[in-house]
Amino acid sequence: MLQLNLITGFLLLCGLSFAHGEMAMQSRFVKVGDGVQLFTEATGQPERGTILLTMGATASMVWWPDSLVTLLAKAGYQVVRFDHRDTGQSTTNLPGDVRYDVFDIAADLIAILDAYEVETANLVGMSLGGYVSQIAAIVHPNRVRSLTLIASEPLGIAYEGEGIDPKVLQHFAGMADLNWTDRQAVVQFMLKIAELSAGSAAPFDTDLILRRIEKELQRTGSIQSAFNHSIMSGELAPHLNAGRLDLPVLIVHGSEDPIISVSAAHASSVNIDGSQLLLLAGRGHEILDADVPRIAEAILVLAAREK
Repeated sequence: MLQLNLITGFLLLCGLSFAHGEMAMQSRFVKVGDGVQLFTEATGQPERGTILLTMGATASMVWWPDSLVTLLAKAGYQVVRFDHRDTGQSTTNLPGDVRYDVFDIAADLIAILDAYEVETANLVGMSLGGYVSQIAAIVHPNRVRSLTLIASEPLGIAYEGEGIDPKVLQHFAGMADLNWTDRQAVVQFMLKIAELSAGSAAPFDTDLILRRIEKELQRTGSIQSAFNHSIMSGELAPHLNAGRLDLPVLIVHGSEDPIISVSAAHASSVNIDGSQLLLLAGRGHEILDADVPRIAEAILVLAAREK
């Protein structure tokens, strides 16, 4: 199941702050225990708490819709998002040089909370981000107030319908022949990933995705290194199981997700006591701008619940 997610004392080094509209924004690098620097960005003030957004495999924080960050911040939360290892402005190793596993990625979440001096936070994870957020919630239960899993698998639980759509797998197989020095070829490769990941609920927004891809490419020195996530390891111990989650949990999933089947959401719902399930008809492995208000409202309602 980890492979399915993947195909898809801490030191504060420096900080910058500025105004973004009416909301304060702060960016800083956080150095974790093994010397890796993670680029982070915080929007809003923690009047009601902190929400930590963790994106999926191979993706930096630019894939979180800005509108989602804005709505959550305007509701009184400090919203923190960050670049994974090997993505964006965070520490990037050469392609194939993977010096971390899934547990290191989960530990990065706690490192970021420590750097921002946050005792407890509401975690929101997309795909792999939801997977590692579950690990963090189980290993550090006193640090996590609520958990939102978007297009994610249930930790340590098999489910019917596992597997990626063959068209997506075929496209990823072409990565071996991709000329990573040809910027336009890379753009088209990434655009196709987004197209294959989309559902049928809305026309595919090519212009929006191209803007995000261009921003992604501008922020990294090696986009190929982001795909190191696909060879990341991590064998789960028996106690790392979604059924052990004991906190408010929201499950958000598209009914047409070709990367992680909607069956994963149903399995999570069945195995996580008291969880809430929000199914998005016709959506794929994506967060559509049109769905942001509904998703933000559900996250905020969950965050307001007592653990």
